[in-house]
Amino acid sequence: MDLLRWLFEAQIPIGGSVLILREVLGNIFGLASAFGGMRRKVWAWPVGIIGNALLLTVFLGNVFGSASPATLWGQAGRQVMFIIVAAYGWHRWRQSRAEAGNTAVVPQWASNPTRVILVLALVAGTLALTPLFDTLGSYPPVWADSWTFVGSLLATYGMARGWTEFWLIWVAVDIVGVPLLFSAGYYASAFMYLFYGVFTLIGFFVWWNASRRARGTDSTGPAGAVETAFPDPRVKL
Repeated sequence: MDLLRWLFEAQIPIGGSVLILREVLGNIFGLASAFGGMRRKVWAWPVGIIGNALLLTVFLGNVFGSASPATLWGQAGRQVMFIIVAAYGWHRWRQSRAEAGNTAVVPQWASNPTRVILVLALVAGTLALTPLFDTLGSYPPVWADSWTFVGSLLATYGMARGWTEFWLIWVAVDIVGVPLLFSAGYYASAFMYLFYGVFTLIGFFVWWNASRRARGTDSTGPAGAVETAFPDPRVKL
């Protein structure tokens, strides 16, 4: 209990302000998970779940301690969503590894209809959830909180499916999420998301090259992609 109390109360003084230790640790786990995802490692999923659980307690604001500056229902809700989708991705990657041996997950390009669905889902989901988050009292601008929630859901699902485009969805999330986190006072998360923005671009090109190697050609780009019902995610630790 003493360790748990320390975890929930610990702060890191920075100048005239403080950072919540749980926020810092949650983002470190999140970064490690993103790195593992870029390298197509199974352990990326459980590591990410730990980070999501920590950040959930942070974004619920005063529910878990007065040190939290504001309540962001979208940010908190997406941590729950992350845990659920990560459990799905963890299961699928482990299942594929068992079936295919020790080869890595093979990134695939989503089909053009799937890309249209992803874009429409991002916009429609943002419009649908904004009034709900506003009613719950989420930090303004509420649409930005909804955008990061829906985009994060789609990006995590895309990673579980092995779609290379999921990295670009993360970029769209970061463009909106970084200013929102700064304005809400979550500086550790904001700086980490700023770093994520660069990291996700690197991850995109890593997966793009991996998908080209899997097709045995360097000349076919995303426009010629063909989606399978489920990519062949063969994952190794």
